[in-house]
This record gives sequence, C-alpha cells and structure tokens, in this order.
Amino acid sequence: MAVSYMTEDGYNKILAEIHYLETVKRPEISAQIAEARDKGDLSENAEYDATKEAQGIMEAKIAQLKGLISNARLIDESRVTTDAVQILNKVKIRNTKNNAVMTYTLVSDSEANLKEGKIAVSTPIAKGLMGKKVGDVVDINVPSGVMSFEIMEISL
Repeated sequence: MAVSYMTEDGYNKILAEIHYLETVKRPEISAQIAEARDKGDLSENAEYDATKEAQGIMEAKIAQLKGLISNARLIDESRVTTDAVQILNKVKIRNTKNNAVMTYTLVSDSEANLKEGKIAVSTPIAKGLMGKKVGDVVDINVPSGVMSFEIMEISL
C-alpha cells in the first residue's frame, strides 16, 4: 500500500472511527448475529445472512482504515509555506475563460471533501497547481479538456 500523507487532525479522525467501529459497532453486530442465530434454522434466516454481511463489510472497513494509518506520514504543518502551492495550502484560482473564482484547500486523499472545498493532491487540478506561484496561469488537463486557471492567492 502506498504512503498516505495526512494532517494530525485527519489521522486522529481515522483513529476515532476505528475505535468507534471496534468498541460500539462490532459488539452491536455480534449481538444481532447471536439474536438471529437464536431464531433457529440459519439456512433460511435472511436476518442472519444480512447481519453476517454487515459484519464482513464493517471488518473490511476496519482493515482498510488500519491499513491507511499504518502507512500514514504526518505532515508537519509548521513547515507549510505559501510562496508556492503545496499540500495544506488554500488556493484561490480564477478560470480564465469564464472568470469563475474558486478556492480549494489541497489535502491528502484520505481527507478530501469537495463539499468543504478540500481536494486531494492527487487530482488533476491539484497536480497542476502544485509548485506554482501567485500570478501564474496554468493549463490543466481535466476529463472535459484543458482548463486554464490563474493563481490569485495562496494562504494557509
């Protein structure tokens, strides 16, 4: 599995989710399985099958999250600067064709959340912005073609 870079906050959120799944959800599902098992013939027990499937999905999620944090490298947020675009920067860009202005924070893949304006550094737009400075105009290949953006501001 590849190294995943994340903030301390992102790392702690994953640890909290693992803790919740292991200490709350796992016992709940175990109790549901025991309850379904007590209802008799397992070969015709849809509730038992559904609960076992939910258990499998949850255990896979726990394994995936543990894999993610086992390969995590925490980003030293005190060393993040704004002289050129890098991870954890908030970047204000302007689409040069329609003048639409957008602001994105570049984060690790595991912390990306478009609703919060956080895009993963592995996305085409973030890759195109990395290392660029305020005033630079960059052409970025996106699925719909090439888009041109001017970097207006870089902040933390």
